[in-house]
Parts: sequence; structure tokens; C-alpha cells
Amino acid sequence: MPAFKFEAVEETGRLVQGVLEADSERHARQLVRERGLSPLMTQAVPVQDKAPVGIFSRRRLSLTDLMLCTRQLANLIGARLPMEQSLAALIEQTEKSAAREVWASVRSRVTAGSTLASAMAEHPREFDQVYRALIAAGEDSGNLAEVLMRLADYLETRGALKAKVVAAFTYPAVVSIIAMLIVIGLMTYVVPQIVGVFMSTKQQLPLLTQILVALSGFLRSWGWLVLIFCMFVIWLVRRALKQPVLKARWHARLLMLPIAGPLVRALETERFASTLAILVSGGVPLLRALEAAQKTIYNRALYSRVLQAITRVREGASLSRALQATGSEASSAKFPAVLIHLISSGEQTGTLSEMLRRAADIQSRELERRTLMLSALLEPALIVGMGALVLLIVLAVLMPIIEINSLVK
Repeated sequence: MPAFKFEAVEETGRLVQGVLEADSERHARQLVRERGLSPLMTQAVPVQDKAPVGIFSRRRLSLTDLMLCTRQLANLIGARLPMEQSLAALIEQTEKSAAREVWASVRSRVTAGSTLASAMAEHPREFDQVYRALIAAGEDSGNLAEVLMRLADYLETRGALKAKVVAAFTYPAVVSIIAMLIVIGLMTYVVPQIVGVFMSTKQQLPLLTQILVALSGFLRSWGWLVLIFCMFVIWLVRRALKQPVLKARWHARLLMLPIAGPLVRALETERFASTLAILVSGGVPLLRALEAAQKTIYNRALYSRVLQAITRVREGASLSRALQATGSEASSAKFPAVLIHLISSGEQTGTLSEMLRRAADIQSRELERRTLMLSALLEPALIVGMGALVLLIVLAVLMPIIEINSLVK
């Protein structure tokens, strides 16, 4: 049954918006009137295309909304409610209209006879391949409620880790922007006003003051050109990194950097291990789980390593040997040894999903530790750097005053 979004007014004049299911637009208006509302607009919910997710594609379900809806759906299905009734209750509990449209479209396809995973496949921006693979495995095994609860826990952990990383780098980023604005303001407005007084006396200015005056004049005259040039360089770099070869080379070199390399490797390893763990524990076959977990890796060097490992596993090798064979000692694109050892232990004892979760926890703690350490180093470095710049500006302004004072004496 197709879904329709509507706008209507109550008797008090309050505007009401929502989503409902009906056989036709006329039937939808009739259902709105049965609720005691006066319909203003009814429109069919369009089926979302299957275009791949791009940089500027917009999700109608945020990570937090998806986690909450998944947990609510797990509780409803766990209470032995039919799928259609569970989705209808979920639509009523959802507050955001965009999210209601997505779930209403999913329910309409489920009502038409599609499986839940197939219905979600029509919305690839909201439900990624990992999500749909777990839903399909839960439907095949008959443990959909349990799989949904695990999926909600996975999304919550993923969101918490993302929030920690963003919070750790927010303060240094804000301090850097404020420091840059202060320095630009001093150089373009304050310094010319003060130094202009000394230049009118035709006094020989100190070298530091001359350099500061030259920089100030350059920023006042050509600052807009510098800004345009920086924007052009950023655009050029982004365009170059869209080339697969250049992007792979840059990602490989990124893993070799002393500070950023271990941070990126820990982030990618945690994401890969946690995704693979929940897929394997949900009953997804290993090859299919690897192909889905591979999609979560952004670094192209590590992505290609997992692709090679998938080929070796398909040929009959174990996962630990496949990952170990693809990451030689001379290569920077290799996973941590602790991941490979834990996978090997899980394969031997039959507890692969548990070992993968343990590896993900280890990498999560390592990522948090490195993030906090880097944040702790950046904050004092930014404060010292900002203080040094301000000190140079103050000295450049005070040195002519000191010279005049010495001449007067």
C-alpha cells in the first residue's frame, strides 16, 4: 500500500503534518478527514532511488535516529507483534517527518510482500549494506529481534566513538580559527594604525617592525588574492584525490606518518573488526560479511588489502592467514598484529565473533588513547604558538617606542 504525506489543520487552526498509508490520494484525504482534520495537501511519498551515496548526498535518517528506531523496532518485534503492525507503531512513534516518510515507504513494500531487507534496499542512503545484510540474516534465521538489538548496540557504539573523536578535535580547531582571525585583525587594522605614527616621523624602524609593516601591507593589498589562491589549492587537491591512483598513494603515505598513521590505522581497524563481528555473530556467511565490512573502510590502501584477503579466503585460506599474507613487513598497509592473532585464536576455538569484538574493543581504546594524547599535545602547542605570534607583534610595535625613549634620554 503506497504512503502519502499530508498537511492539514485542526479546528483550532493548528497545522498538522504526517504520513499515512492509503490506496489512493483520494483515500488518503478521506482518512485525514476521519481524523477530524481539514486536509490542505496530500502527496505520495516518492520511492528513493538506488543511486550510490556521494559526498553531498543527504541522509534523511541520522545515525542517532537510526539507532533509536532500530531499538524500538527490536522491542516491538520482540513483543511478538507482526511486522506490519510493528512498522506502523514505529511510524507513529517517530517524530521527524523525513524519518516517517522512509519508514512508511518501507512498510508499504513490506505490505506488498517484500522482505524487510528488500524494502530497505530501496533506501541505500539510510540503510547501508551492513545494515541490510544483518536484517536479511535475521529474517533467514528467525531471530530478527535479537539481531536488531545487536545492530542497535553496534550503532550506539559507533556513534559514541565518532562523538569522542569529534569532541577531541573540536577545541583545537576552534582555537586555531580564533587565533588566525585575531592575528589577521591585528595585522590588517591595529598594526598599520600604530606603526603609521612612527613612519610619519621618518625614523629608521627596527628590522622586526619593518618586516611586520611589509606583511601587514601585503595582507591589506593582496589578502583577497591569497584567500582565492588557498581555495583554489584546496579545490585542486580535492579534485586530484578523486583519482583512484593518487588517492591510493596518498592513503598509503598517510599510514606511514608518525602521528596520523597509527590513528588512521586504529580507526579503520576498529570499524572493520566491529562490523565483521556483528555480521558473523548475526549468521552472515564469512565471504559475504567480509564484502560488507570492506565497504566501511575509507583508506584505499587498507581497502585493497581486504580485497586481496577476500580473494584468498574464497580460494580456501583462513581469514587470519589471508590478512597476514596481504600485509608484508615492508608494507605500511597492514592491520595490527593483535587483530590477526585474535582472529587466528577465534578460528581455532570457534569463537571468531567474540575475538573480533575483543579486537574492536582493543582498537577502540587505542584510538581513544591516541586521540586524547594528540589533543593534549595540540592544545598547549596552539596556545604557545598564538602567544608567540602576539608577542612578536607587540615587540614590533614597542621597539620603536623604546628607541624614541632612549633618544629622548
